[in-house]
Amino acid sequence: MRAITSSQMKAIDANCKYLGLLPLQLMENAGSAIAWEIMKRFERVSVLFVAGRGNNGGDAFVAARHLASISDFEIRVIILGQSSKIKTEESRRNFRILKHSDVEIKEIADTSELLECDWFNCADIIVDAILGTGIKGSIREPESTAIDLLNSSSAYVIAVDIPSGFDPDGGVADKSVRANLTLTFHRMKSGLTLHDAKTYAGEIKVIDIGVCEDAEKFVGMGNIQMLKRRRIDSHKGHSGRVLIIGGGAYSGAPALAALAALRTGADIVTVAAPKSVAGTVASFSPNLIVRSLSSGFLCPDDLPQLSGLIGSHDVVVIGMGIGRSEETRAAVAEILPLCRKVVVDADAFYGLVLPPADGCEIIITPHAGEFAQIRGRETPAEMDERADVVLKFSVENHVVTLLKGPVDVISDGKKVQFNRTGNAGMTVGGTGDVLAGIVGALFAVNQAMDAASCSAFINGAAGELAFGEHGFGLLATDVIDRITEVMK
Repeated sequence: MRAITSSQMKAIDANCKYLGLLPLQLMENAGSAIAWEIMKRFERVSVLFVAGRGNNGGDAFVAARHLASISDFEIRVIILGQSSKIKTEESRRNFRILKHSDVEIKEIADTSELLECDWFNCADIIVDAILGTGIKGSIREPESTAIDLLNSSSAYVIAVDIPSGFDPDGGVADKSVRANLTLTFHRMKSGLTLHDAKTYAGEIKVIDIGVCEDAEKFVGMGNIQMLKRRRIDSHKGHSGRVLIIGGGAYSGAPALAALAALRTGADIVTVAAPKSVAGTVASFSPNLIVRSLSSGFLCPDDLPQLSGLIGSHDVVVIGMGIGRSEETRAAVAEILPLCRKVVVDADAFYGLVLPPADGCEIIITPHAGEFAQIRGRETPAEMDERADVVLKFSVENHVVTLLKGPVDVISDGKKVQFNRTGNAGMTVGGTGDVLAGIVGALFAVNQAMDAASCSAFINGAAGELAFGEHGFGLLATDVIDRITEVMK
């Protein structure tokens, strides 16, 4: 089973909510699964739940409620802090319900009061639901002392999702609960796969909590929420510098890509266009920085100028409207190895050489016909076959592939994701250029797979909003105007 990071799990949770599976339902499933696991393994025992004020604590409240109905179990709950400061509605709701169950509850916010509590010494089992995957920075009080008390106890310790203090992504822990058993939800967390993880986690069991398949299979709002955001203290350029190399045969395509990149959040977008169209591209918007190249089409003579521009930008987006002349193909083949990050689209596929040069990360954004041209074989129509082909192609050629279609297929050679946002109105010219610009802006500051998959969602969702207003009369510029609304 493929392990996932804490941010991936957070995205899956949010995608569940986007699809209609509420956090309250997942919490109920998690808590009841914890209770069931305890009932299977033990009988006639006293169980102490030590709960934090986040969703990890909420899982404990549910488990305690379920166990309280079994006469063989004596159930106590310590909440670290005041119940009035529980952080999520789901946890607050389950705490209110718990108070109507046969459970002893103590709210302890003071470290000295925690040290005086004898419940740690009386319990046969202690359930650690203090921090879970939400750990950030140094552990504060009273949580730090609670971890010490768990570790010094003779009780059997069960950790909920992850031992409190342990980094679910494998970083160095300040301190951590040492559990006998860890019940982690949905999938193994990447930190738990490390060679020393069992020192803290003990036996590890993955528990199914009813996450719907599409929450992980399809890109959703949860993935968008995990993207890197502009910080309050950001300066110009911190949110990405994008170089668009396009135009010659057409002038609108690079302008659309550039405007889309700006709407997606890039700080600086520069368009390098042949001198025959540079003025036209500049006329689209005063927000565009345009650099005129040497002739009427992209050619090898432009390499000296482009080399400097490539070096001063985080990512290159190339191919929109450049045409298919032999000189342009040759120029593309020479440009790509100069790039650290590059998005290849449209006519640039004719100069694409794979696998890429060392140190060059590539995202390609073909439709089915272009993908067939790149591979030299037809693109299968059946979705599972298409996914297999995209996965295999990506791993063999060391690229991230965003295969456009009614359902987009995205792969980095390790996993496959799908995107189903969009509509038939987006067959209008220019929406592919918009997508390339979105990918470039996200790729400037995010991992390639995240940039490609989230861009497909954003472009399609913006298209859906535009279609709601304009129907089949929507234009590519209408899609650009809706990007910020999706990303909010």
